Amino acid sequence: MCGIVGYIGYRDTNPILIEGLKRLEYRGYDSAGVCILVDGETVIVKDKGKVSHLESLLDAKNVHSTIGIGHTRWATHGEPNFVNAHPHSNEEGDIVLIHNGIIENFNTLKKSLITQGYTFKSDTDTEVLAHLIDVFMKKGNKLFRAVRLALSEVEGTYGLAVISSREPNILIAARKGSPLVIGVGDKENFIASDVSALITHTKQVVYLDDGEVAEITAEGFRVKTVQDEEISKEVTEVFLTLEELDRGGYDTFMLKEIMEQPESVLNSLRGRLLLDEGTSKLGGLENVLDKLVTAKRFILTACGTSWHSGLVAEYMFEQYLRIPTEVEYASEFRYRNPIIEPGDAIFFISQSGETADTLAAMHEAKRKGALCIGICNGVGSSIARDSDSGVYIHAGPEIGVASTKAFTSQLTVFALITLLLARKKDMSLADGKIIVEEFKLLPGKIKKILELRSRIEEIAEVFKDTPNFLYLGRGYNFPVALEGALKLKEISYIHAEGYPAAEMKHGPIALVDKNMPVVFIAPKDSTYDKINSNIQEIKARKGIVIAIATEDDDRIDTIADYSIKIPGTIRMLTPILSVIPLQLLAYFIAKKKGLNVDQPRNLAKSVTVE
Repeated sequence: MCGIVGYIGYRDTNPILIEGLKRLEYRGYDSAGVCILVDGETVIVKDKGKVSHLESLLDAKNVHSTIGIGHTRWATHGEPNFVNAHPHSNEEGDIVLIHNGIIENFNTLKKSLITQGYTFKSDTDTEVLAHLIDVFMKKGNKLFRAVRLALSEVEGTYGLAVISSREPNILIAARKGSPLVIGVGDKENFIASDVSALITHTKQVVYLDDGEVAEITAEGFRVKTVQDEEISKEVTEVFLTLEELDRGGYDTFMLKEIMEQPESVLNSLRGRLLLDEGTSKLGGLENVLDKLVTAKRFILTACGTSWHSGLVAEYMFEQYLRIPTEVEYASEFRYRNPIIEPGDAIFFISQSGETADTLAAMHEAKRKGALCIGICNGVGSSIARDSDSGVYIHAGPEIGVASTKAFTSQLTVFALITLLLARKKDMSLADGKIIVEEFKLLPGKIKKILELRSRIEEIAEVFKDTPNFLYLGRGYNFPVALEGALKLKEISYIHAEGYPAAEMKHGPIALVDKNMPVVFIAPKDSTYDKINSNIQEIKARKGIVIAIATEDDDRIDTIADYSIKIPGTIRMLTPILSVIPLQLLAYFIAKKKGLNVDQPRNLAKSVTVE
C-alpha cells in the first residue's frame, strides 16, 4: 500500500526520491518523508500530506546527498501526522528506516525494548524496528547482519529500507509479504516497492522474495536470507514505458483507463484465439492443463473487484465446464481451515499480484498441497512467481485506485480459460467457433459503449447529490451489480448496495421510494422477463429506474426512467460490456461532486497489509 524508494550512487538523490514517490502516489497514502545522509549525519524531512508538500520542505532545507530513502505512508498504527510519518530512527538518529507492512508482535517487542531503556516517540509499529536494529548494532554487528538478526525476531510483514550514518556507503533492503525490487544501474542502484518508480532510470531489476535481505552499494548488491544463506538473484528486464504511466491527455487516470478498454481487452485476447480450432491458447496453463480438465472442484479466491470477477467466472465454469465452483474472500480463506482435497484447483486473482490477503491465501493452499493458479496483471509479482501456473491479463498499468480495465481483462481471461477447457471436454467445434467470433467483436462493441459518454454524463448530473443507490442484476450480471455499487462507493462516497434482483423482495425493497435510484442490469437474455417484473415492482413503489439494456430493446424504454443501451453478445461475455456504463456513471458522479477519482480517501491501489 505504502511506497518505498531508495537510491545510492553518484547523483543528487533528492530529485530521484521525489520523482519516484510521485510515481507511487497512485498506491494511496496520507504522509510522506525522506532521509538522506549529509556530511556523515542523517537528515530526515517528513510530514503529513502530499509529496508536493514534502518536495517544498526538502527544497527549503537545501541539503543534498548521493544516498537516501523515501516513503509514502498509508496509516495502520497511529493517525497520519508528523510524528507517525516515515522515516523513523533510533534514539541517536543514526539508524533510519522506512517500512511497508505490519509488525504483528510489535507490542511484545516494544515492551522488551522499554525494559532495556528505549523510549518511543510515535504510535507506529515501525519504530520498534529502528530500536531493535540498534540493539544488535550495539553488540558489534554490522548493519547488514544487525538488520537480519532484528528481522529474525519479527512476526508480520515488511518491505524495508535502512540506512545508517555509521555505515554511509550501503543501503539495506528486506522483504516479507510486501513487494520490493532492486533497480540495477551503472555505478548506481535503486530500490522501490513498484517498478514504476524506477523506469526513468533503469529497466534492469531484481525482485526480492520473502525472507530475503539485500546489501546494496553504488557498485552492486548481495542478497542473503534472514537465516544467513547466500542467494543468487537473476536480473530481469522490464518493458514498462513512461508513456503507459502518463494520463495521455485525459483529466484523470481513471477516465483514461476506462477509455483504454477496447485496447486492454484486445491485449488480453492477443495471440490467444484459434479460430480454426474454435478454442484458445494459454501458454501459462499448458503444464497443468490435464489437471484442470479433470479437476473435481474449482475454488476462486480474491478481494474487492477481483472477487467480483471470480463470481462471474463461477457462472462461466459451471455453465460450460460443469465443474463445481466456489468463490472465497481471500481475507477469510486462510483463517477458516478450508477443505482442500486432491483434484481441487484454486485460482488466485489479483490485479497487482501483491494483494496481501490473496498472497497469504495462496501460501496456505500451497501448504495443503493444492494446485495454485495465478491470475494477475503485475508481471513478476509475487503471485505470478509463487503460483504453480497462471495467466497474465495484460491490461497494462492501472494507476487509478478504482479498478476498471483490469476487471474487464480479468473477465476476458476467465472466458478464455472457460473456452479452452470446454473444448478439451465436450464443447463442439461449431460452438467453439461461435464463441471465438464473439471474442473478436468485443473491442468494437466496447468502443460503441464508450461513445455513450455524454448520455451517461447527463444521467450523472441528475443523480450527483443522491445519498443512496441500489444495483440489481440476475445471473451473470448479479456480480456486475456488486461491481457497479462498489465503483460508486469507492470514488463518490455514495452509499450503494448490489443485490441479485430477485432478492430485492427479501428486504431491500423496503428502501425504495421516489428518492431511490435503482440501477438494473437488464440485457436480453434468459432472465429478461423476470428482471422486467422486478423493474415493475420498483416502479409500483415510485422508485427511479436506470436500466442497462440491449440495443434493440424498445420495451425497456416504456418502463425505465433512464436507459443506457449496449450491444448484445453471448451471456458469458455480457458482463464485460454491461459493467462499462456503470464505471462511467460512477466516474461522472464523482467528478461532478468535485472529488479526486484517482486517489479516493482511505483507499490504496495495492493492498499489501492484512
